[in-house]
Amino acid sequence: MTRIIHAARNALLVTVALLTLGATPAQATSHQTFPGNWLYLTLTTGDAHFSSTRGTLLLCDPPLGHARAAEACAELATAGGDISRIPPRPDTICSMIYAPVTAFARGEWEGRQVTYSRTFSNACVMGAETGAVFALSG
Repeated sequence: MTRIIHAARNALLVTVALLTLGATPAQATSHQTFPGNWLYLTLTTGDAHFSSTRGTLLLCDPPLGHARAAEACAELATAGGDISRIPPRPDTICSMIYAPVTAFARGEWEGRQVTYSRTFSNACVMGAETGAVFALSG
């Protein structure tokens, strides 16, 4: 019973977070609100039965937002703000355990809108393919 209540609470929190992101007024994401390059990053771990979401704002002028903000901003600068162009780390060895994580980013880079969303099989694979960008906990 406790597990059902916990899952329902998490589902409600995810729904509220997604509705909040979708209902954000255009002025709140304008260049005037966050000068320079920035991304609002979220990670959703789990699947349809149980999940949790956390997020942060990554600012790159100067780098702020999470423990590896400077590294994330440098990788984004090299990739022109396109997360899918960050070179994968070939020396990373990940387990084949399925623990899905969905990475989402929305923001502005060099004056253009950026949107990214992808579900990875686990956090290790995500880190190998997106570098420090979604390393929210360091």
